[in-house]
Amino acid sequence: MASTTTLTTAFPAGRSERLTRLGRTVSVEAGARLFEEGGRADRFWIIRTGTVTLDLRVPGRRAAAIESLGHGELAGCSWHFPPHRWQLGAEAMSPVRAWEFDADAVRELCAEDAEFGRAVAVWVGGVVAHRLHAARVRLLDLYGPCGSGSGSGL
Repeated sequence: MASTTTLTTAFPAGRSERLTRLGRTVSVEAGARLFEEGGRADRFWIIRTGTVTLDLRVPGRRAAAIESLGHGELAGCSWHFPPHRWQLGAEAMSPVRAWEFDADAVRELCAEDAEFGRAVAVWVGGVVAHRLHAARVRLLDLYGPCGSGSGSGL
């Protein structure tokens, strides 16, 4: 279940360039961790190519894969909300090329430009709402007595 809120659909025309100017291109090898649940959320990524899987630690079990992300999707939302700690973990499932953003720089730009800040907040909020739903469905599928009943799976 991929998120429908990508950078290109989240911002009014011409506004996404303000964000992309702050990004730098990075490559991540397959199997590398982008971030760990509970760690300091000081950056985020917009995936250009490849696949990133979000996961959630489950006590007494291996981490549960929550969602797979691909082209145009946001990897990392926790940078936007205090206390700026990752709520999930993320791993590159294939080689990934992405734009990486420094969270402090983006938060500063949001504070300087209210319209831009609102667009970022709506974008990240939409992604968070989608991820919360995806996590709920996935955990019910994995651990609920009868699954989620949605038949969606990942």
